[in-house]
Amino acid sequence: MNAKDRLKRCVDKLYGGLNMSWPMVILFAVGVALLTAVFLIVPVFEGTSFERMGVTFEAWIFFAVIIMANCRKPLEAALKTFVFFLISQPLIYLFQVPFSYMGWQLFNYYGYWFRLTLLTFPAAFVGWYINRKNWLSVLIFAPVLALLGSLAFDTGSACVHHFPHLLLATLFCLLQIALYIAVFFTDVRKKAVGIVIPLIVIIAMAATASRVNVAQAQSLPGEVQFSEEADIRVEDSSVAEVRITMPEEGIVYIVAHKRGSTDFVITDAGQEYRYTVEIYEEDGINHMRVTQK
Repeated sequence: MNAKDRLKRCVDKLYGGLNMSWPMVILFAVGVALLTAVFLIVPVFEGTSFERMGVTFEAWIFFAVIIMANCRKPLEAALKTFVFFLISQPLIYLFQVPFSYMGWQLFNYYGYWFRLTLLTFPAAFVGWYINRKNWLSVLIFAPVLALLGSLAFDTGSACVHHFPHLLLATLFCLLQIALYIAVFFTDVRKKAVGIVIPLIVIIAMAATASRVNVAQAQSLPGEVQFSEEADIRVEDSSVAEVRITMPEEGIVYIVAHKRGSTDFVITDAGQEYRYTVEIYEEDGINHMRVTQK
């Protein structure tokens, strides 16, 4: 058996040849959660492609597609994908608790992933139809390929400016695109559409390079504390969106959309706190900085 045949046999096994039983789903979830926690805890992985497994979506798309491709019915795919995320995501935080200065407060970040977990049920129900390998499969994969294209551009830009930083993440996104097109798109027309979708996204992002895709938690300067009733107002949400995630710790979560700056005001107990968030590029990597006015 030559290398090409071995590769085809491996791919066929991965997408349709696995026994995705309930015990396997649970073991899969626990194992992935443990591996993700290791990447987040061990300092050597900080800022690498491996750490992204606990931050961004590309690895979780890969896992979800494997589960869906090895289920016999759409309801089975929905249930098993949902349970996979329901087990793996909180376990990632649980495994980190003994090693983090935040302790149990880490679970304040779980709300975002819990909302995504709820969405996996309808998404996987529809997503199971990728197994039909028809034009519906192309339609279902279109947003996935677009997302992977955007992630490939982001990581690729970082890699170009700081080679080989995030090289593995870039290759992982591109290989996923190629893999899904090869496995689920059965003829030349479908494959062409599959290639064009992420290509358009990459070209569009390159043409609008001032836009960014940065999201992270930030501690506000001044060691401030807020109550649960604190309100926040952002002057220009086209630059960045800001929400309070841990008021008692003075921590906000910022989602940046483009380079520039905008002010935001937090009102709590009749008192106003004014800040500026700046989104800027340095050595090809987008950063954010918060200052108090």
